[in-house]
Amino acid sequence: MPVRTKRWNDPADAGDGFRLLVCRIRPRGVAKAGEPWDEWWPDLGPSRDLLDDFHGKRGVRAERRPALPAGAHRGRVGEPSQGSREPISWDAYVPRYLDEMRGATQLWRIRDLARRVGEGDTVTLLCSSACTDPARCHRTLLARLITSGTLGGSRPPRDGLRRA
Repeated sequence: MPVRTKRWNDPADAGDGFRLLVCRIRPRGVAKAGEPWDEWWPDLGPSRDLLDDFHGKRGVRAERRPALPAGAHRGRVGEPSQGSREPISWDAYVPRYLDEMRGATQLWRIRDLARRVGEGDTVTLLCSSACTDPARCHRTLLARLITSGTLGGSRPPRDGLRRA
């Protein structure tokens, strides 16, 4: 299979070919010299807004919160903030991610990956180490976009699957 998917910290295989990190946020604590990927294209990962919605983290980020009056506290660690809410469903996530992949940069990169695959190269899309279910991960949607052949001048299908 010319397009593979893995987590970035899964062991590299000789058949992985071009190992591409497709996370919006670069993994912490990985030295540049020890990166287990060949390139990082963050624009193929979901936006921070979409990630926040998917993980139920919408609200004011801690570093941007206004100062509290003396004696006030924000609550205990682990309590949901006032801005948190239920995560969006996978069914809501998929069309939003696919819409984000309609940008000019994203389409160019997807077409470049499709070209590589068409030439016989293997591409391995790498995602977060916390992403344990490939069926519910953008890397699988992206792999479908790369292999579907639907990007010619048209928009990718909303579900990421090839049309008959």
